[in-house]
Amino acid sequence: MTSRVGPRAVGTNGSDFKHREKVAPQYQMSAALKSEVRKLNIVHLLIWLLVAAQVTVSHFKLVSHDTVSMPYQWEYPYLLSMLPLLCSSLSLPKNNISYLVISMISGGLFSVAPLIYGGMEMFPVAQQLYRHGKAYRFIFGFSAVTVMYLVMVVAVQVHAWQLYYMKKLLDSWFDATQEKKKK
Repeated sequence: MTSRVGPRAVGTNGSDFKHREKVAPQYQMSAALKSEVRKLNIVHLLIWLLVAAQVTVSHFKLVSHDTVSMPYQWEYPYLLSMLPLLCSSLSLPKNNISYLVISMISGGLFSVAPLIYGGMEMFPVAQQLYRHGKAYRFIFGFSAVTVMYLVMVVAVQVHAWQLYYMKKLLDSWFDATQEKKKK
């Protein structure tokens, strides 16, 4: 170990670092990808909390339906997207490939699929809004279909990046385990 205080070893000027070990690229990649996945998990949690808040507020009638409308059908299965979020969070500390694969599969099933269905479910309402200017559901005075489409645009991007980074992370972990088996 080196110390920042005290005498320097005789015969060195500080440029003798090339012989030292370096962190392997797959481990550097793993650390960077884990950081990205964690950030996206936080954004996913915020989106989930928004959807859960709307569902909770409307079902328990905490405010009138004029203020917060009833949720669309796609919002109920989207609430299950907490499962891939938990699996993803559990896979990161110990590089658990099984949890990461479960997170990727359930992310497609419980996150992306409800968003696709929601886009199709809300399309006729959006079409009516933009053709005729008529909206029947509102969230704090804004058209519910517009607000939910904005949420969906952000959610689709978050989930696409999550799946991309998780796939890269899975490849990084898989390469690291294969190298260990060869030795």
